Amino acid sequence: MFAPIARQLLEIIGKECSARGVITTEQLPEAIQRLRQAVREAAAPPAAEAAASAPADDDDASEGQHVGLAQRAHPLIELLEWTREREGFILWQAAKDF
Repeated sequence: MFAPIARQLLEIIGKECSARGVITTEQLPEAIQRLRQAVREAAAPPAAEAAASAPADDDDASEGQHVGLAQRAHPLIELLEWTREREGFILWQAAKDF
């Protein structure tokens, strides 16, 4: 995962973007809930903003696909849920803080 995306997702769940970290078994439910809430909020832009960003025609829609928060968060949400079901925890280690 690229550092800016990892930073965004970890900040959503309230974790520091350090080279080493942990999401404990007890923290998993809240982390999942925070990510799901952030995805819901990102998916529901204000009506005026949605109308202003709507493509003029279908040809423009296929150019420059944007990868949204939901697509980026989904694999992490699945990992968190899988880990929670097994009463585990998540550790990470990177070369440096990010």
